[in-house]
Amino acid sequence: MTTTEKAAGNDGAGPDRAGSDVAPATTVPDKPPRRRDLRDHPEWVLVPGVFVTVVLLWEFLLPVLGVDAYVLPRPSQIADALVTQLSDALFWTHLKITMLESLYGFLLGVGAALFLGTAISQVRLVEKTLMPYIVAFQTVPKVALAPLFVVWFGFGMTSKVVMAAVISFFPMLVNVVEGLRSADADRVQMLTVFGAGKFDVFRRVRLPSALPFIFAGLDIGIVFAILGAVVGEFIGAKEGLGYLLLQTNYNFNIAGMFAVLVVLSLMGLIAHFIIRTAQKRFAFWAEDNTVIGA
Repeated sequence: MTTTEKAAGNDGAGPDRAGSDVAPATTVPDKPPRRRDLRDHPEWVLVPGVFVTVVLLWEFLLPVLGVDAYVLPRPSQIADALVTQLSDALFWTHLKITMLESLYGFLLGVGAALFLGTAISQVRLVEKTLMPYIVAFQTVPKVALAPLFVVWFGFGMTSKVVMAAVISFFPMLVNVVEGLRSADADRVQMLTVFGAGKFDVFRRVRLPSALPFIFAGLDIGIVFAILGAVVGEFIGAKEGLGYLLLQTNYNFNIAGMFAVLVVLSLMGLIAHFIIRTAQKRFAFWAEDNTVIGA
């Protein structure tokens, strides 16, 4: 057999010995993405389950234990009081005042914390000069300052705004300082070697590294701002949910007090979810445990 015939035999329909040992290629279908279910998020059942269980026990055990309504009202009585208050236009006025006080105080405290925290983290002299005073001021009980704020700023909204700002300031400040200092030193050095200025380093490295800390401070600060506004209304106010709490207390309307507390809790929860939603949008890489000053 000639060489041409051998080549023709190998290239033709006859079996190739070298290729006969290779298994034919098969296409593995892509697995469809697994849908999220209760195994991935057991809290979808546990959170409402715990709530329903507590409410039911609260509702049916109080009559059995003989607890009077003026000591601890049942959830049904609290719901009736809440419906009554929500149908009153004056309640919405009190709610609006407390919301504005909390929001203005929160913005004031956050703005001051961002400005001062940036200066402290970037300028060593500012830190050594101001931090002892800031820490000393933080150790003062804020409730003790509320009467002074009422004397200085009056019974209007201003004293409550200042109170909310003071309470929300320090947790935000600590998170800003620690967040700006958490930037990766290697990245900072690399940008510096390539000729980046301090502002470029701040914008490209330090600020993105600080965003998870900043949002953690915002999450704590908004709740503290609501607390500060209500505390200020306790000391001296003519409007607001804190003032309404005092009025229901004087009238022994315990169910009404619980209804106001439910509204305050909902305010805090809504503010918390707004901050968390913004964090997932602008700092999606943040870990849930990045919290300082809680």
